[in-house]
Amino acid sequence: MQQHQDYLQQTIQLAADNVNTGRGGPYGAIIVQNKQIIAACANQVTSTLDPTAHAEVMAIRAACHFVQHFQLPDCILYSSCEPCPMCLGAIYWARLQQVYFACDRHDAANAGFDDGFIYTEIALAPEQRKIPMYSVALTDALLPFTLWKNVASKITY
Repeated sequence: MQQHQDYLQQTIQLAADNVNTGRGGPYGAIIVQNKQIIAACANQVTSTLDPTAHAEVMAIRAACHFVQHFQLPDCILYSSCEPCPMCLGAIYWARLQQVYFACDRHDAANAGFDDGFIYTEIALAPEQRKIPMYSVALTDALLPFTLWKNVASKITY
């Protein structure tokens, strides 16, 4: 357990340093493979003008680049805070082995980062969301999927 606490303490320091330098929000994440840190990142949303540049996503990108693969099944993610819905999706797509976090979504909400509305929106039908989403029927809409199914050399994920 001490090992997990040590890694989490490093994410807290990444997040604090990020706030102190003004580079982004109060979040840090590291990815560990075989007890070695292969990625350490902080939130870069405001400095990169990229709403997807959350610490967890940035760490996943860096770790995938490091291992030269798009999945991280033998890696553990440590985050200064419970991952938001977007990061949670990225975690599942990356096939991470485990996730440990320090603060939770309620702590984040108390600091002004409330993702509760996203959890609510996900449960709604697409057209009922605050940003309405509409499916448009096209005769060739399935073409990319049909082509994909027939590619013998595809890399599945």
